[in-house]
Amino acid sequence: MKKTMAVLGLVATGPLLLAAPILFASSGIASAACASGAQAVDTDAVAAEVQQILSGGKANGVSVPGLDDPAVQLPNAVTITATGIAMNVPARGQVVALATALQESGLRNLDSGDRDSLGLFQQRPSQGWGTAEQIMQPVYASTRFYQALLKVDGWQSLTVTQAAQAVQQSGYPDAYAKWQPLATALQEAIAPRLSGGSSAPAAPSASASPSPSGSSSPSPGASASASAPAAAGCDSGGDGSGFGPIPAGSVPSGYTIPTTAPAQVQTALRWAMGQLGTAYQWGGSCTDPHGSDPMGRCDCSSLVQQAYRAAGVTLDRTTFTQVTEGTPVSVDALQPGDLVFTAGSDGTATSPGHVGIYMGSGLIINAPHTGAVVSIDTLASWASQIVAARRVV
Repeated sequence: MKKTMAVLGLVATGPLLLAAPILFASSGIASAACASGAQAVDTDAVAAEVQQILSGGKANGVSVPGLDDPAVQLPNAVTITATGIAMNVPARGQVVALATALQESGLRNLDSGDRDSLGLFQQRPSQGWGTAEQIMQPVYASTRFYQALLKVDGWQSLTVTQAAQAVQQSGYPDAYAKWQPLATALQEAIAPRLSGGSSAPAAPSASASPSPSGSSSPSPGASASASAPAAAGCDSGGDGSGFGPIPAGSVPSGYTIPTTAPAQVQTALRWAMGQLGTAYQWGGSCTDPHGSDPMGRCDCSSLVQQAYRAAGVTLDRTTFTQVTEGTPVSVDALQPGDLVFTAGSDGTATSPGHVGIYMGSGLIINAPHTGAVVSIDTLASWASQIVAARRVV
């Protein structure tokens, strides 16, 4: 873990002028006890920045202490929150993770740190957190943090800084507390947008061009909110129609990654879900889906390739070769992690041009086509167009 303490400067901009920790009663301000050094945060300003970035725009220029480079920091905050949602970690756990990353790296995916510390959480390969390459993958790093947090006995009854310290074992055990207000504001601004809430921003657009390895997924629907009860038809053998419409880029209420799936499949699904809402890019490598370079974003086959790469499984780059990998399976015998193929806009029944990953519960995650975002569709919406399915784990 990084042993140096971050320094939070004071920002003199109107209502954000903070000369000392103050307890605000306003619903638009989040704050914490002064003993921790926590600073009040304008939650409306944070929400505005989140919406602007997730809508594909530039930062608003609103000064929020701790968010000095929102175009870099907010995509990482989204990944941390999305991973927590995918792992069914309660909101408080997501706040703990965000506060930890704010302290350890300033929500930046750092390639260096104290000794061999790396990444968002400054995890150390020498301490068993994974290889350097793995730790530099934000979804992997977030997953490992949450796995460690969930093993802490009674973590939900601990303060945010106590829970973070139980995972990180930092030389500065009280340093996380000051980030709780900003972490809370970020989680409350991001989570509804990942869960299909009414405040979800419009999907960012991508450059116009057909997919080289798949486009034109079957038309997605749109979904229930995260707080709704689990829908009917959510069992692994259903077609997903019980979930109702699923908004682009969101996780339907009631879905969790099947714990009975192989570990590599769970990792691949978790990684893919971490890219929900990111813009499709024809020919994109999917190596930096939340970044500013369009060619780092995903098309359908690179999403599949990189999701399984995160799980330690090597797949070819295009649908035309992915359809030959693993073993063939029947559509009525799909298991989580299976690859599902359609002809798409540039393929055929024998040489399919589009692919998604079956998630269980009658759901498929995929990068659909230019102008769309990584989304979850129902098996029902794909069924009539599926031409092949392969099991790679």
